[in-house]
This record gives sequence, structure tokens and C-alpha cells, in this order.
Amino acid sequence: MSTPSLEVPGRELAFREEHGGFSLTLKRNCSISPSGLACVFAALALAVLTIGTGFAIAGAWLILPFAGLEVLLLGGAFVLQARHATDYERIALERGQLRVEVAEGRRLARYELDARRVRVDVEGSRVVLRGPREALELGRHLDEQSRIAFGAELKKRLRI
Repeated sequence: MSTPSLEVPGRELAFREEHGGFSLTLKRNCSISPSGLACVFAALALAVLTIGTGFAIAGAWLILPFAGLEVLLLGGAFVLQARHATDYERIALERGQLRVEVAEGRRLARYELDARRVRVDVEGSRVVLRGPREALELGRHLDEQSRIAFGAELKKRLRI
């Protein structure tokens, strides 16, 4: 099995080729693991609550509810970020069928299209896969330059 790649400065997209088809998984560039994110949150929450408790002991007790609110809002922001950290798009072509799997948060959508009837349109910096009944935007986790290169490569591979 060979793994040719699409060369984009600063980024490489590896199309895995198998049995005359290909597959590609596009996902977010997450720089921290979920456990690392939990450790960062715990450290920040501990620091905020320690400082708030120190001020409360010194007589400024009204700081403590605001410190709690800050920790609550920070936790909410971390949960929103973590919910979408594993989003991905998987595109696979095998035996004339184009399978697209899109995971966003807790939602997983699967599309199966006839590769002969699919059209790839690159509209500005958007890559849109158009089937007979639906249109699907791909490459949302890529930067603009990589998205345009991905659209051109996908268009080329679907014509073969």
C-alpha cells in the first residue's frame, strides 16, 4: 500500500491508496490531549479559588462568588472546546462508491454517493461535493491554501 501525499507548504495530506481507491481523514489540529486539557483546567481553577479564598480570609469575601463564577465559565469554555476536539471528515473511495463520514461534536453523519455522479466544486476557498440530491462542504478543518489544494486533488482523483 502506498501513501502518496499532497504537498502544501507547512502541511501534508496523505491520500491512502488501496485497491484502486483512496481514503483521507481530515481532522482538527489539536495541540493538547483531553487529559492535558483537564490538568490545565484543574490548575487554573485551583489558582483562581486559592486567590479568591485568600481574599475572603483577608475580609473581601465578595471575591469568592466571582471566583466561582470565573471557574464555572472557564469550565464551560473548556467543555465546548473539548466537545469539538475530535471532529473529523473521512473521505473514502472504493469500488465506485464515495463514502463520506463527518463527525461534529456528538453528531456523526455518513453519506454514500455514486462516485460517477459526484461533482467537486471549488468555490473561492470552499470545497463542495455535489451529489444528485445533496451538497456537502468538505475541508472545514484545513486552512484556505490546503483546502483549495485538497479540492483540486479530490476533483482529479474522482475523474480517474
